[in-house]
Amino acid sequence: MEPTGTFSPTRRHVLGGLTTGLAAVAAPALARQATPAESPRASSQAAPPNPVTQYPKPPFPRQQQDPPGLAGKMTPRPDHGEASYRGSGKLMGRKALVTGGDSGIGRAAAIAFAREGADVAINYLSVEEPDAREVVQLIREAGRKAVALPGDIRDEAFCEKLVADAARELGGLDLLVNNAAQQQAVESILDLSTAQFDSTLKTNLYAMFWISKAAVPHLKPGASLINTTSVQAYDPSPNLLDYAQTKAAMVAFTKALAKQLAGKGIRVNAVAPGPVWTPLQVSGGQPPSALEEFGGQTPLERPAQPAELASVYVLLASPESSYATGQVYGVSGGSGNP
Repeated sequence: MEPTGTFSPTRRHVLGGLTTGLAAVAAPALARQATPAESPRASSQAAPPNPVTQYPKPPFPRQQQDPPGLAGKMTPRPDHGEASYRGSGKLMGRKALVTGGDSGIGRAAAIAFAREGADVAINYLSVEEPDAREVVQLIREAGRKAVALPGDIRDEAFCEKLVADAARELGGLDLLVNNAAQQQAVESILDLSTAQFDSTLKTNLYAMFWISKAAVPHLKPGASLINTTSVQAYDPSPNLLDYAQTKAAMVAFTKALAKQLAGKGIRVNAVAPGPVWTPLQVSGGQPPSALEEFGGQTPLERPAQPAELASVYVLLASPESSYATGQVYGVSGGSGNP
């Protein structure tokens, strides 16, 4: 998020109408991505990859960025499914809003939704525009409408405008992914400032509440709302005291709202990732020293790549999961979730 006058270390934010931020700027050409037919997953004859060795493992090079960080500056660069995700029409004609859609899990979900046939609006901070431009271009290359809505979701009025703008630009709204988050590691409660505590809660909890509340009047039977919680909800790290609290609260929010909206035919679920290789981690979410071994403590001995979570969001967004509501889907490499 970007408060007026100063920038605060917040993560993953608002998508925007092409009239805002990205509207006036043509997306620069990306390196050519593989088409679905060229994807390494395309061949039915190929043996399934070994999940232990499928993606990079620790040790990772020490690196640090100012919050909120950019995927394009990470080493190794995260895989959001740009060259590998193949759609099959599961979300044809749907209209989705994804917060934090410029990079990380939100980017992977946005790409997958577009390749499954959905038009997608993404939210992000204006400083994340280089990453966001790439996502907008990928959505367009999938033949779908892209709406870019940058802004600070810690502001209630902006959250209301975000939803209204997304629904107007997309011609409706039936999928919402609350994914934007702030995570800053602090070793001791004595060093956790009220300002950071407030910013984390505003980003992770208040924004989810404001955006969901604004979205519900637009949602019709068959709509799906998906929240990104975390393994931290169940197995909190001592240096993520504020972040872990918000992720635990998101689980309760998901289950309670699912009961409220079930009678309206609107499903509410959550995804609880374990360690995922995203800019959130290299911009203060982990101490630089811990980042070198990030994800190595899981049974799969590595962090997830955002691309590995995309299909879970697609499943929860699609009618294929029509009996799933109030559920929390863990994707944690073998540890941390109940």
